[in-house]
Amino acid sequence: MKSTIENLGPTRVRLAIEVPWSDLDHAFGEVYKELGKQVRVPGFRPGKVPNRVLDQRIGRPVVLEQVVQHAVPEVYSEAIRENQVRVISQPEVEVTRIDDGEALAFTAEVDVAPTLELPPLDSLAVTVDDVEVTDEEIDAQVSVMRERFATLTGVERAAAEGDYVSIDLEATLNGEVLEDGSTTGMSYEVGSGGLMAGLDEAVTGLSADESATFQTALLSGDDAGELADVTVTVRSVKAKELPELDDEFASIASEFDTLAELREDVRTRLSRTKVLQQGAEARDKLVEHLIEVIEVPVPENMVEQELAWRGQAMERELQQAGMDWDAYFTAAGIEGGREAYDAELRENVEKAVKTQFILDSIADAREVTVDNEDLSAQIMAQAQRNRVSPEQYAQQLQQGNNIADFVADVRRTKALAQLLDETTITDASGNVVDLEALRPRTVAAAGDDVPEEVAGGDVADDDADNEAEGGATDTVVTDAEAAVDDAEGSTAKA
Repeated sequence: MKSTIENLGPTRVRLAIEVPWSDLDHAFGEVYKELGKQVRVPGFRPGKVPNRVLDQRIGRPVVLEQVVQHAVPEVYSEAIRENQVRVISQPEVEVTRIDDGEALAFTAEVDVAPTLELPPLDSLAVTVDDVEVTDEEIDAQVSVMRERFATLTGVERAAAEGDYVSIDLEATLNGEVLEDGSTTGMSYEVGSGGLMAGLDEAVTGLSADESATFQTALLSGDDAGELADVTVTVRSVKAKELPELDDEFASIASEFDTLAELREDVRTRLSRTKVLQQGAEARDKLVEHLIEVIEVPVPENMVEQELAWRGQAMERELQQAGMDWDAYFTAAGIEGGREAYDAELRENVEKAVKTQFILDSIADAREVTVDNEDLSAQIMAQAQRNRVSPEQYAQQLQQGNNIADFVADVRRTKALAQLLDETTITDASGNVVDLEALRPRTVAAAGDDVPEEVAGGDVADDDADNEAEGGATDTVVTDAEAAVDDAEGSTAKA
């Protein structure tokens, strides 16, 4: 086999490949074997028809076409390996020559990972926000705890904000009651705004057995966007009574004896959360800095494919919810409509693609490898985020044929974690932020010394390292080892 590579751009190449006829023996054998099972020729048993008879019976051009279909993928893969091309898309193949008995030639155009010029990475520094826990933030957290111990007491008065009411609802459109448009005995907190626009205003001021009618836009279904008439009837009104904020409340709501001790514990927890946020902020700013200082060409085909995939996924979700795009934008409070949504999505996809290319290049330059410990730690962390067992998550990776992509992601995470560990992180007041101080209560990271919840981008619970280890995890780690070499030489989807 002979192959040459022509650069069509920073992220696209054309391979010209020529295969001598003798190298197609395996492909011919497979094709004749399959045809021999399918074709019935008088005088010959199935599978025993001579090749020359099959040529005559089916036609030589048909045989050659199937040989090409069988041989091209294998030859293309071999050429990719030999030339160490890091492909990131499916190739566009064109057969340019078939000389029966002599050679097969074809070209393959494909997107490839760009070669990046990395700047020095030994003196990086980022600045993050200070860790400051205010009394107002502590008050808010204590108020949430206080709400959990509130009691409801029936009152003989009109409903006001903060009250809980039992209501009946009936929605009509053009005088007809909508399907699933009525309910009875629903409990609702006045002023919460979590059910439908206009309900709070209609309920406020109503006493038991009083009704009001208001209009609201339908958010889903065939009539999404239409104004429906909704009649609400209050059946009962209950006032919420909160416990006194004192030492007795602290002893009931927590393991502490005094309110002062409870507030100090809340302060400690909020402080820890904000330190974790500092780490995540440092990670994000480091990535943003790398994107700014490293020129990264982006394959347009890759971006368009990702945008199409995400758009189709969103369409399915909206259909399942009975919503259209306009209803979704209204419910989500997104301004600018579809054009603004698509523009933001494209920006996010391009940023994700650039980030992957940068981290792959850094991992290559530093010769970052992935071992069993790295894989096991990430499997357990991702399993917890997805609220499944490590065994279930490992099985999902295997069933979806996503092991190679997973290994590539672990390698990127490890490279970023190592780089973040070497970055000088200071807060706005000039204090050095020590991510190492977080390690005793965090998941063992795929990165060496940086907490996984910082390196990976999500905050994991403190008890993540108590997740069970099982046989399925060991299995996927074993399978992943075989995929490491391929994953390190490829770029996964954004």
